[in-house]
Amino acid sequence: MYPNLYYAFKDLFGKAPSGLRFINSFGFFVALSFLAAAYILTIELKRKERAGLLTGQDVKMVVGKQASIGELLLNFFLGFLLGYKIIGLFISGNATGDPQQFIFSSEGNLPIGLTLGILFAGLKWWEKHKQKLDKPEERTIRIWPHDRVGDLVIYAALFGFLGAKIFHNLENWQDFKENPVEALLSFSGLTFYGGLICAAVAIWFYARKHKINFTLLCDAIAPALILAYSIGRIGCQVAGDGDWGILNSAYVTEPGPNSKVVLADSTRFQNTLQAHGNFYLRNFQVNNISEIPHASVKAPGWLPNWLFAYTYPHNVVNEGARIPGCTEDQYCNQLPVPVFPTPFYETVCAFLLFLLLWSLRKKLKAPGTLFGVYLMVNGIERFFVEQIRVNTKYSIFGFHPTQAEIIAVLLVLGGGTLYFVMKKKHEKTLAQKA
Repeated sequence: MYPNLYYAFKDLFGKAPSGLRFINSFGFFVALSFLAAAYILTIELKRKERAGLLTGQDVKMVVGKQASIGELLLNFFLGFLLGYKIIGLFISGNATGDPQQFIFSSEGNLPIGLTLGILFAGLKWWEKHKQKLDKPEERTIRIWPHDRVGDLVIYAALFGFLGAKIFHNLENWQDFKENPVEALLSFSGLTFYGGLICAAVAIWFYARKHKINFTLLCDAIAPALILAYSIGRIGCQVAGDGDWGILNSAYVTEPGPNSKVVLADSTRFQNTLQAHGNFYLRNFQVNNISEIPHASVKAPGWLPNWLFAYTYPHNVVNEGARIPGCTEDQYCNQLPVPVFPTPFYETVCAFLLFLLLWSLRKKLKAPGTLFGVYLMVNGIERFFVEQIRVNTKYSIFGFHPTQAEIIAVLLVLGGGTLYFVMKKKHEKTLAQKA
């Protein structure tokens, strides 16, 4: 596992700059997922614009004005924040410290912050000065939907993160009550569906404000969403963020620095559970080891064992037992009993679903139907993977679903309803025009 890029570079090249410890692997892949989603969304919006399905919005702007005090102050603040905190994080000389603690503290590099703040403000002044006219004038500029992809990504990232944190804390209410500040400010602990729901609401308001057809926007964004999910799950797998499956009782982890998994009978499996009973009882929030969910599945000879049983060595959440011989201050744990690597499964499934949606985007003519298909396949995929994932369960009328299972079922029902309603509506419109 590579909890941050320092571990990845060290493994690949034998050594790495200590500052790379602050670039979290999960965050790195999340950033890549947003970039990939923005690229795919831009392609789809341009295609719909060329087809005449989406139109631009005329916006009146005053050009030729010198930079205002507010613009200069905003750019100074952004530059100062980048230098004081982000760059200061790398050159603070505290590379083995906690980046989360550093970000939320008053520590930083004041000279670098002031320098970048002045530089950012100066660049804004120079940019506006080059465009300055003797007499500023009002012009009408057409802004197309694809021109707003940057704003859409920012809205999705901001509200998606907030929604993911909110839903995660609702799902883990006891942990939130015990330490609410850490639960809210921690960079770990994100629920995908919470992010999806809150981001969707925010984008709906944004699309309505800028007169972008929300139904067509949803169709355009569907392939981008599933691709982003696929790439984001790579981050979960690489970092080992705790979002893994139940125990595979066909194997145990052999003590040693190589995290090797070996076949085990039921006696050895139970003995391993007993030896690490405190960890498993706490992790699964059960009263007895016999209640710990597990399944026994042996890997076929033509596939590697880790596809069915993975130990997540050096995982970012420090779960499990200490790895013998590990000399690092943190990230020295691995799981005593390997688990099903569900993030890897979801990476593969989500990418295949992306290819499916990409192939259907021109074939489904009725607006909204592609997004309906996205909701259905997304819900089906998540429902089935939840059967071997570790998650908090609710008790509802004798049933014990997870939060993700409940939302997945609603997505399938909602997606199916949306598909048939929009298809029927489109057929009715075509019949009226005939």
